[in-house]
Amino acid sequence: MEVTLSSAASASALKNANVFATSITQKLNTSILTWPSSTNPKVLHLYFPKNPVQRINTLLSLTRCSPKPDTNTNNETDQTSTPESNSNPEPQYPPKPISSNDSLPSNSLPSQSLSRGLVFDLGPSNSWDGKEIGSPVVKRFLSDEEERWYMWYHGNSSQNSGSADSIGLAVSSNGIHWERGVGPVSSSGDVGSVMKCGQDWWAFDTMSIRPGEVVVMSSSKVRASSAVYWLYYSGFSSEKVDYTDDDSLEFSLENPERFCLDNVNNGNVDKGKIFKSLPGLAMSQDGRHWARIEGEHHSGALFDAGSEREWDSLFIAGPRVVFHGNSDLRMYYHSFDVESGQFGIGIARSRDGINWMKLGKIIGGGKISSFDEFGAINACVVRNKKDGRYLMAYEGVAAGGKRSIGLAVSPDGLRDWRRFQDEAVLESSVKDGWDNKGVGSPCLVQMDGEVDEWRLYYRGVGNEGRTGIGMAISQGNDVSSFRRWTGFHL
Repeated sequence: MEVTLSSAASASALKNANVFATSITQKLNTSILTWPSSTNPKVLHLYFPKNPVQRINTLLSLTRCSPKPDTNTNNETDQTSTPESNSNPEPQYPPKPISSNDSLPSNSLPSQSLSRGLVFDLGPSNSWDGKEIGSPVVKRFLSDEEERWYMWYHGNSSQNSGSADSIGLAVSSNGIHWERGVGPVSSSGDVGSVMKCGQDWWAFDTMSIRPGEVVVMSSSKVRASSAVYWLYYSGFSSEKVDYTDDDSLEFSLENPERFCLDNVNNGNVDKGKIFKSLPGLAMSQDGRHWARIEGEHHSGALFDAGSEREWDSLFIAGPRVVFHGNSDLRMYYHSFDVESGQFGIGIARSRDGINWMKLGKIIGGGKISSFDEFGAINACVVRNKKDGRYLMAYEGVAAGGKRSIGLAVSPDGLRDWRRFQDEAVLESSVKDGWDNKGVGSPCLVQMDGEVDEWRLYYRGVGNEGRTGIGMAISQGNDVSSFRRWTGFHL
């Protein structure tokens, strides 16, 4: 999704950050999307000039954060512009990827019958993502000349025992064959690892990070190369929170969930305790070099988990953000409701993308013996271009812990959500398939054309906890039925 953001709005975002940095307490007249901001965000380790034009250039340059000193964006801005809606935005495209010696194809895939749907496997053993991958966030960019796909995802290395997760970027020309990197990116056209865990001891994201959503903010008054990416992500710290150890759960409650081999049935689960996670925000100008934006919570997170007895008191995870219109962003996230003993999906609303107000839980557990009896997590919400309705793909948790993917629909994306059907639209594969243990972390992409076709990217888990990223395609405009991709059909 691309959101049009005026240069005046960008200047206001910087003003918010500058207000905190200089400890000036005053009410702002403008904010990122024209709504007043109640709490001023902080930008970590940054100094902003007093001149508004210099502040804009500072943000656009800091979001590159390139280790190379000669990086120069040469941005042009027009301070007289006003915020515009997303109804007919000026096309903005990310920088085209360049070839890299570190870029490698995915690992060799199993036989076609066993790898149906698999489009992105684990990286090489010496890569940053050779041990575990998941949480795909896939975006498609079109121009008159070409088609480009970006996929942000989390990965874990097998090189160092207990190494933390990182977020990486892979690129593609068709959304199926992906270019990847074995290490950190080194330029604005590179691919590979793009963001590591936080280094500050007090931060909320020191143990693990996983991407939730990427929203592209851009301005018709600023050159396309100056588009700013907003990454919403889950950050996990070493802080543990207590929950009632419910013997009715037939699976281990973990946060974050681990699927790689040496974490499966390791016997070291601290029963009754899980790691706390909170939502975070980072910005970038190229989708590769990120600067964390510190929110109102003391740990740097955008907001805290709920208080005792609230449904989301344990943690906040899987933030997915949808731009509904000017001054209206919605965040969908999940938590575990101790009271009901089920996972649930909630919604928060924001006027500027930084300060959020929770609206409550919108989806809980399904029918008895259903694929989502114990609740829903990892929601991906997309506004249908054809009819304006909101479609939610989510990971359903069965009584035994099995994971499948279901769909829900809403006319306005707020509280009026109903399940599309009682059955899952995508389940784990046959016993020898690469994703035979479960599927989840869905990401919906609506394709263009007369036929209302959808792609569903997802994380699959196979034997011994091996993970991969797969793709399924809707049966024409029937979103209640998806089939795993098996190849191009001419």
